[in-house]
Amino acid sequence: MKEKKLGKVISQKEISKNIFDMWIATDLADQAKPGQFIGVYPKDKSTILPRPISICEIDKEKKALRIVYRIAGAGTTEFSTYQVGDEVAILGTLGNGFPLEAGKGKKVFLIGGGIGVPPILEMAKQMDADKSILLGYRDGDLFLKEDFDIYGKVYVATEDGSVGTKGNVMDAIATNGLEAEAIFACGPMPMLRAIKRYAEEKGIKAYISLEEHMACGVGACLGCVVKTKEVDHHSHVHNARICTDGPVFDAEEVDI
Repeated sequence: MKEKKLGKVISQKEISKNIFDMWIATDLADQAKPGQFIGVYPKDKSTILPRPISICEIDKEKKALRIVYRIAGAGTTEFSTYQVGDEVAILGTLGNGFPLEAGKGKKVFLIGGGIGVPPILEMAKQMDADKSILLGYRDGDLFLKEDFDIYGKVYVATEDGSVGTKGNVMDAIATNGLEAEAIFACGPMPMLRAIKRYAEEKGIKAYISLEEHMACGVGACLGCVVKTKEVDHHSHVHNARICTDGPVFDAEEVDI
């Protein structure tokens, strides 16, 4: 259910260059699921639409959501200045989230790349499966890596080879001889395309989050359309809006 709410900043810190970690007190935590996101409204009244940011972690007991975001423009620059106790207007919860039941009891890959790492954390917490967690970074600045260590075996790939496997997450899979029955992933499009091909070759299911294409997050701008096998009931053509129909899709159903 989509609602606009006022939350309060519980904590915020910079955990990597231009990457911030914020906890927000909000009862939207009661309905949040792994893979969903929220829209965060800048206080600048000239800005109409919220900024979509994926949910990193959910604390239902404390009624709080954690977001980890990268500064990418004026809106996120503003968010990075928020202090403890500041009010923040949010819209949520948005998106469909990952299908936890699709991995239950199976051997699974949980894969995050770059700023696609944060939304995989709540999956790692909640997924009841034999988990191999694969995280891809540009260099040795492994933000959130320690958070994942308590939920499963973590394999790291870095583009510069400074930590773990040199290359990407697919290289880490090959280097470590890993296998899975299902994949859940979020990250840059080249990574998701490689995962889609890998899943097709192996004959396994892959569920991919296409969050990187979002603009408004509420279906208004139509800037996040992806081609699909099936005809969309809204537009009556072969596409889907990532923010309202996704952001998580069965990789077989989208043309990326």
